[in-house]
Amino acid sequence: MKLSLRNKRKMDNFDENNLPSLATCVLGALELFASEGLPKIKIPNFKKPVIVGSGNAIVSAKLLYGDKDVIFADENNYKEVLKRKPDGAIIFSASGEKHASIIAEYYKTKKIKTKLITCNSDSTTEKILGKKNVIVTKKNKEPYTYNTSTYLGWVLAKTKEDPKKILDFINKKVKVKKSIGKYNGYLLLTPENFAQGKELFEIKFTELFGRRIAKDIKTFEETKHAVTVVPYEKELCIQFGKGQLDFANDKIVVPLPPKAVPGTIMAIGYYTIGKIQENKPQWFKKNIADYIKKASKKKFGKNLKVIVE
Repeated sequence: MKLSLRNKRKMDNFDENNLPSLATCVLGALELFASEGLPKIKIPNFKKPVIVGSGNAIVSAKLLYGDKDVIFADENNYKEVLKRKPDGAIIFSASGEKHASIIAEYYKTKKIKTKLITCNSDSTTEKILGKKNVIVTKKNKEPYTYNTSTYLGWVLAKTKEDPKKILDFINKKVKVKKSIGKYNGYLLLTPENFAQGKELFEIKFTELFGRRIAKDIKTFEETKHAVTVVPYEKELCIQFGKGQLDFANDKIVVPLPPKAVPGTIMAIGYYTIGKIQENKPQWFKKNIADYIKKASKKKFGKNLKVIVE
């Protein structure tokens, strides 16, 4: 069957007046990689580097480097970790701006050999490090903070999952009813092999909903501890894949393919969160332009835009 690029075309053609949902963005990202191939990331040959990033960039990096002998850091501790004598640094940043440039500048003064993995071919950080120290990967045009094709591309580049198979599975098997939006709280349960990626969902909830709705993200094993003592009749438990649950008031099971690994779980989880977004008041879409306007007045946010090309 010929691959449809319907969602990718939506990503190519939206503007500030018709921002797509996260669910559309996920499908568009999978269509991008299914049609153009996965990003190629040649990991720099360090023995024990600092892997550094902010927000979901560092979470994605942990999915890539979780089985390696590395030092993880973010905007809070990137200076302190140098005491552990790394032999280099790799910055993960979709934009190559904000904290990435600050960290790169600092590591340059400390003579730490630093590489950047980004989706921006003209970033401030590239100007600091030089083009030879930068790996640029493909992405779709997306609303600010979505960063779906960016981070998902990095993860799939490591896991080598087939984006066409993930896309087909979502279209055929993942059916989410509009009633998903009626709840005041959400408990998302993931398989244990996604433990390092749980924060991807946590951060995405915060970006899209702020504190308007409650959320918690746990693995099945974590629910065996005292995380469900207090029941809430207005909470929905969203279970990704098979599991035995006897505590949830309302729950749905979102299917996963057999032996699903992080890229697939990330895509299906983001898609499901996007369906919550579609069936809630459009808080993100109503507030993002004002947020960008305010943030752009500060030096830290000087290059921010509602749409990231």
